[in-house]
Formats: sequence, C-alpha cells, structure tokens
Amino acid sequence: MKKPEILAPAGDLEKLKMAVLYGADAVYLAGKHFGMRAFAGNFTEEEMLEGLAFARRHGAKVYVTLNIFANNDDIRQLPVYLQSLARIGVDALIIADPGVFSLASEIVPEIPIHISTQANTTNWRSACFWQENGAKRVVLAREVTLAEIAEIRSRTELELEVFVHGAMCWAYSGRCYLSHHLTGRSGNRGECAQACRWKYSLVEEKHPGKYMPVFEDDRGTYILNARDLCLLTYLPDLVKAGVNSLKIEGRMKSAYYAATVTRVYRQALDAFFADPHNFIVNQKWHEELHKVSHRPYSSGFLLGNPGKEGHDFSSTQQLASHEFIGVVRAYDRQKERAVVEMRNRFAENECLSVFGPTTEPHEFKVSNLRSASGEPIKEAIRVQEHVSLDMPIPVTEYFLLRREIKV
Repeated sequence: MKKPEILAPAGDLEKLKMAVLYGADAVYLAGKHFGMRAFAGNFTEEEMLEGLAFARRHGAKVYVTLNIFANNDDIRQLPVYLQSLARIGVDALIIADPGVFSLASEIVPEIPIHISTQANTTNWRSACFWQENGAKRVVLAREVTLAEIAEIRSRTELELEVFVHGAMCWAYSGRCYLSHHLTGRSGNRGECAQACRWKYSLVEEKHPGKYMPVFEDDRGTYILNARDLCLLTYLPDLVKAGVNSLKIEGRMKSAYYAATVTRVYRQALDAFFADPHNFIVNQKWHEELHKVSHRPYSSGFLLGNPGKEGHDFSSTQQLASHEFIGVVRAYDRQKERAVVEMRNRFAENECLSVFGPTTEPHEFKVSNLRSASGEPIKEAIRVQEHVSLDMPIPVTEYFLLRREIKV
C-alpha cells in the first residue's frame, strides 16, 4: 500500500498556513479569477508566492484551481495568467473545461494537470481518456462508489483523488444551474449562492402570492439540503482501493476548520500506516470533527446511493459543539504568557481549550487577561485585536483557542 497525500483547502494565506502546519501534504487554492470559489479570500500573485514558499519550507505542494467552465473572454485572458503560474512554480493545475485543458497543455506543458471533479469522471473509460491526453491525476466524481474506485484504479495509471470530507453539492458533481437561474450567480463560475440550502414553499397557479409550506413536520422541509461528507471510518478501504489523494472540501470555511479537520485525517492516516492490521478509528477523532461547523455527516455515495440518508430535510443550520476563539501569535516562555489574535470575544475566568498541530487540546481558565497596551481587562471584545493572557502549557504561533458552546 502506498500512503496517499492529505489535500486540504486554502481559501486564503492564513488557511494555507494552518492546513500545512496541521498536517496537509498539499493544499489547493485559487487566484483572484478562474476558480470555483469566487467568494473565498483567494490569492494575489504576491500571496501565492508567499504561500508557495511557506508550503515548500514544510514539504508541502500547492495546486491551483482553474476549474470554471470558461467563456470566450476567459480563454483570451488565460494565457497571461497561466504564464504567471508557471513563473511562480505551482505544483499542478486543477482543470475541468476541455478548452482550458487544451490551452494549459499548450502554453505551460511543464505544469501537471489534475482533472477537476467538475469534469464528472465516473468511469474508467473517462479516466483513460484523460490519461491518454496527458493528465496526471483525476479528481473522481463524488458519486463514485468504493467498488467503482477500485475498478478505475485497476484500469488506469492515473493518480486518483477522492473527496473524503466536507459539503456535498446537491447537483451532479457540482454542475448546478439552480443558483444561476435564481440569482444570476453561476455555480459553474465560482459564484454559487447555495440556493439548495434555502427553505422552499409552493405557489399554486390559481392562487398567486399565496405561499404554502412544504413540510413533513412543523419544522418545515429543506428538500435539496445534502448532508456533509465524512469518510474517516473508510480511510483503510480507500487506501486499499488505491486512492492517491484524500481531499478535504472547505475553502470557504474558517482557518480553525482547516486546521482541525486536517489534523484529524493526518492522525488517522498515520495511525493506520503505523499498524494497519490493528487499526481502529479513535472516537476522539469523530468528536473533533463535531467541534467544527458542519451539517449532519454521511458517507455520501461511497457505499451506494444514500437516498434520503444523504439529506437533512429538517434544517440547513450548521452544527458545532465548539467555537473558534483565537490564534496564538507569540509566546513568552519565561513569563508563560501568550499573545492571542481574537476571533471571538472571551472573558477573564472563562474556560477555553488550546491545541496545536501535534499537541492535544488542553483546557484552562483565562487569567491575567490584558490588552495590547498591557492594561488589565475583564473581557476581550474586538475581533482581530491582540490580547495577552497566562498560558499553562508551552505554545507557538498558530496554536488555536476554542470554547465549548453552551446550549
């Protein structure tokens, strides 16, 4: 068995650093154009250079998404952008559109191409087609089962990438026009309004303006709301099926999400390869995945069509047992104090937990809380403000603070 890479989302530079530090072998990101997450922070050329240098120092790769379905104007603008990516030295391009694939193969043949999940590769003949045309990897459609993955592996030498965690699109491999029709924001150009998460009502032809609820009970029904994917339990099966890359969805999620989820899959994969014959999924990993924002989890299509079990008809609300409080920016070992950049308000004597890339969560009570100027304060209230506090364990930059959400 060959150990697959863990591929994590990098919606901006901070998320890239978090993903790499918390265990990603590679990250995927977009520039300011041509990617499928137009409303993520995304990267300027300067940020991409900084991110690439950071990843290189930690032995990680950087893949850039060019997976929109391009129109003629995009094709005219792409050559300059492709040349800039070659100059920067990115590790691969993620492409769905055959025209963009052809253009990239012609202009920057030195950059490997990964075929995006948007290309809907669901069978071995499609995989062989992309292999024959020079692709290095194919990101398989989310609708592919474990048995189909194994057969595709047996019939192609292409690298296979599979989504293992994150949001599931209601439409076929993300090729959705609902958002475009309802809002003018095309999901196929990175501008999805997530119209599938909305709560819908019926209007009868002879009663215009009279909205009738669609419901199974008094909570209503979210008829298009897919559950989130979580394949943590099936990591050994995916490895044995010959998957080369385990992909985490979530460029629009927080840095806390990127770090926590990446850390869990890193620990699980390493534990499996350390002792594959006695591997057991640790319950604490599942608990960690419930501490980040998510919808109810499902195994998606891995074992077959999930039917109603793949959807949540009652609510589109995100779940999480904990909330992100802040990021450690500095630590004074002599004074045992940390400087924290806030992401949520917190107060003196409040119970928080802190954890790092290889440090297990440690609970502590906030004490000696001070402002950036050193004045004692009872509560830290301004997001992104720097405050300091006593820290009971040694920490470094990019350790994370969180708090249990009290119901």
